[in-house]
Amino acid sequence: MSSLYLPESFARLRLDSMALKNLSTRQLGKAPDITRTFGRSVLRWYRMHGRHDLPWQVKGDPYRVWVSEIMLQQTQVATVIPFYERFVQRFPDVGSLARAKIDTVLGYWTGLGYYARARNLHCAAQIILHEHGGVFPDQLESVMALPGIGRSTAGAILSLSRDQRHPILDGNVRRVLARYFAVSGDLSRREVEVELWQHAEAVLPKSAALAAPFNQAMMDLGALLCKRTRPQCVVCPLAHGCRAHALDTPEAFPRRGQKRARPTREVTVLILIDPQGRVLLERRPDVGIWGGLWSFPECPAGQTPERWCQQTLKIRGIKSPGLPVIHHGFTHFVLKIHPQPVRVTAAAGAKIEGRGRVWVYPGAPGRRGLAAPVKKLLEQLDKGYE
Repeated sequence: MSSLYLPESFARLRLDSMALKNLSTRQLGKAPDITRTFGRSVLRWYRMHGRHDLPWQVKGDPYRVWVSEIMLQQTQVATVIPFYERFVQRFPDVGSLARAKIDTVLGYWTGLGYYARARNLHCAAQIILHEHGGVFPDQLESVMALPGIGRSTAGAILSLSRDQRHPILDGNVRRVLARYFAVSGDLSRREVEVELWQHAEAVLPKSAALAAPFNQAMMDLGALLCKRTRPQCVVCPLAHGCRAHALDTPEAFPRRGQKRARPTREVTVLILIDPQGRVLLERRPDVGIWGGLWSFPECPAGQTPERWCQQTLKIRGIKSPGLPVIHHGFTHFVLKIHPQPVRVTAAAGAKIEGRGRVWVYPGAPGRRGLAAPVKKLLEQLDKGYE
């Protein structure tokens, strides 16, 4: 098993630019036998070491596979399982999800992050209900037409639930294929994406009945053995034909673009507190950060909390000592949140409830969608704030 780091790995690749061409056929594996040998090795490993008891592994139920595949986008299995189980208990089928209010759906998604996934799931359920009679479509193109579903997710849903033969290319599978075939290009480039799809199609067993176990096996292999760092090449069933392993540079693949430093943005959120200890939440616009979720009001830069309360809410607020700063990371920036408690009278509180605003007790905000920092602040307030 190699423990090389990326800079050193790529340096070695540049010095040995002809290494791949000079490796023997035995080291690289014979191309004509690739489908048979690759698939047989992966499936044999999966039967012995793969994950067979995941709660969404229900044959013939595309709805549950679909929900799990959306939740698993950019989220690990261990994190997803408890959210998935609560979600499908509340929304057991397409109809129940489609008919639910988006606030309720977001409430069951709270804590999982990437809330656009939940909004797309809800929207897609409504499309399935009204345009497909409540029956999940069984054609790849029809599935890909649904919001939030791309080629890989559609292929996973139809192969795992309907035994259809479709390749997949999620993050784990990309890594396995990029290493096995030593695909050194940047994953963000279109030609690299096309090449990986070609490899995914080439190694997929010809039998549709084997597509489901093979695709699950590839995802498990990437998650359990062919990890981003310190891959367990010694016990990998594909090590005998893996080009990155033959080069002793598995961590050099796949190549990713240079990571840019994320800028920091700052915001002040106002925690309005009434005499009963309730706090004010307001629903955010559907578009933008935390779209459609409930959060604390934001105070614009350069304006005092008292002045914002007077101008925006037409009430008088008294600023209290601030709470510790919270840092929350997004994909492209870090948000520095300054929580500022503001006391208001009962009469003032009554004036501003409604129209997308609601007073809640910190320990009982109700089943509504909350951004992670908001949920954290509510839990902190519930423990006591003076």
